[in-house]
Amino acid sequence: MDFFFPHLIEIGDNTIIGYNSTILCHEFLIKEYVTGPVVIGRDVMVGANTTILPGVRIADGSVVSAHSLVNSDIDGFSGGVPARPLERT
Repeated sequence: MDFFFPHLIEIGDNTIIGYNSTILCHEFLIKEYVTGPVVIGRDVMVGANTTILPGVRIADGSVVSAHSLVNSDIDGFSGGVPARPLERT
């Protein structure tokens, strides 16, 4: 969880965050400083070692695969670097 802005993180009921995942509400860039809330809905599964960047919303019931980089909003089954919609096989 973000050490500087934990109050900007919202996690819904029955949501699982995998081991060693990182949720950030801030970014230190060379010439700018970015903050933004992270909203993770209900019944979401975030796989291990996933990084979630500031300003992201993950919709209710979504699944994010392990080792993903979430840099935009997610709805459904997603994963990868950067995370994008995936088909279930």
